[in-house]
Amino acid sequence: MTQDQSGIQAVDSLSANEFHVEINGVVASGIFGVGRQQIRSVDLEAGRLVHKPLTITKMVQRDQALPFNQWVRETMDNPTAKITREIAVVAMDEGQETRRWVYKDAWISDIAFSEFDSGSDVLIEEQLTVQHGGVEEIWPE
Repeated sequence: MTQDQSGIQAVDSLSANEFHVEINGVVASGIFGVGRQQIRSVDLEAGRLVHKPLTITKMVQRDQALPFNQWVRETMDNPTAKITREIAVVAMDEGQETRRWVYKDAWISDIAFSEFDSGSDVLIEEQLTVQHGGVEEIWPE
């Protein structure tokens, strides 16, 4: 907690809805959420770090030039290749960056969609499972 001059204490925390995702340094649009973001996992028996995948849930967008759509298309066109990007998940607080997690050599291993339902008006979601070669946590100065 922090305390201002009036004596009011503020909680130093992050809100789950204040974030954005970058793909190769470009802020991606249409991101609903990032899940399974695990920055450290150790396999004690093997004595090594394990890089667990994260999931990115986004709206299905028609523009083929959007960075995520390009990445998905390249992945689908090369089914046995690892088409890599650098992904950053950026936590924000009132417009200020508070922390950044950068996933190196990220590649899409799974692509899934939410259900189509004629009785619903919700947006179709695209869920990407993203493998990576490691994550760096960066605290702004």
